[in-house]
Amino acid sequence: MGARTPAISEDKQQTAKPDSTAGNSTEVAAIPLPAEEAEVLHSSLRAGSLAQIVVAVIAVLGLIYILKLVMVTTLTSMLLAFVLEPLVIQLRRLRMPRSIAALIAVAVLLAVSLGLTYFFYSRAVDFATQLPKYSGRIRDSLGKLRKQTSALEESTRNVIGTPPDGKKPIAVEIHESPGIKNMIASGGGAVADALLGLTFVPFLIYFMLTWKDHAHAATVRLFPKEHRLATHRTIGKISEMIRSFIAGNALVGLVNAVVSGLVFWYLGIPYFYFLGVLSGFVSLIPYLGVFLALLPPLAAGIGTLNKAGLLIVFITVVGLHILSMNVLFPSIVGRRLRLNPLAVTLSLLFWAWIWGSMGLILAVPIVGATKIICDYMEPLQGFGAWLGE
Repeated sequence: MGARTPAISEDKQQTAKPDSTAGNSTEVAAIPLPAEEAEVLHSSLRAGSLAQIVVAVIAVLGLIYILKLVMVTTLTSMLLAFVLEPLVIQLRRLRMPRSIAALIAVAVLLAVSLGLTYFFYSRAVDFATQLPKYSGRIRDSLGKLRKQTSALEESTRNVIGTPPDGKKPIAVEIHESPGIKNMIASGGGAVADALLGLTFVPFLIYFMLTWKDHAHAATVRLFPKEHRLATHRTIGKISEMIRSFIAGNALVGLVNAVVSGLVFWYLGIPYFYFLGVLSGFVSLIPYLGVFLALLPPLAAGIGTLNKAGLLIVFITVVGLHILSMNVLFPSIVGRRLRLNPLAVTLSLLFWAWIWGSMGLILAVPIVGATKIICDYMEPLQGFGAWLGE
């Protein structure tokens, strides 16, 4: 027994050695890095995070562009579903099942859309057939413009001192005029995509109206319990904003259409009712709408309007656009959609670049919904304040 005691003590000494070594390694690991190395490490981490953010943004932009047809069709269906929701609510008060009420609402939308399409298409065809009657006046106007251009060119040549005969020959390129077949072939893909999206719109609207309550509750349950109340309020605010946006645009567009139609009728512009509706509702596009709204009456009035009539058309369209954008629209929608002009302009530019003409229509609801989401998320409240007034 006594002979084995030193062996045990030696084992204890041997086992104590690794503990001592482990303690030394811990102390070495706990030694802080020099200030320069720590700064380099933090800089590399920040650069890596920034690179990840940039890559994520580029990926999202690419995805939005690639999914243009899907997203435009879905968002358009959502706007139309919000338009039809009051009708569904009224039918529900008659103790009608929601599915039947949604089906009736979609049927009413299709009937109205087909009727308006037929009416405006027939008016557009009639308007196009009447244009050749004014070809003589159009040629006279273009001839006067050509003479003024030639006179300006001659005076410029005299000032510069370039002899008219010392010109170099100008190369002439002959292009084949685009026929109907070529136009259909070149735009066939876009037309096919548009038709494909339109076929899905009625079904999407029907299911959005039928499953509205389920979709709302399921969306709220996607978030943790502590954030569900804020999510519920955010969805409610977005729904309220979209309804007021649609109702406000419809009311302001109707006022613009009536006033424009009366002015065009007084000036004797052909198809004043068709051009008044077209110009009145196109004028609702922020900032760009005033230029687009001037095109229909000016094109139709080339053969009938004098200088005073052109001035009246210009004052009417521009005045209605300024009145609707600065007085009518803010008083109707401004309480729920407070966006600064810079944010609206940038959103119009961005979504028009991504989605074309449909981006101009959907830009304001998208940026308005973005602002509401940012207002309810604490990390993004600064960005929401930047979007607001």
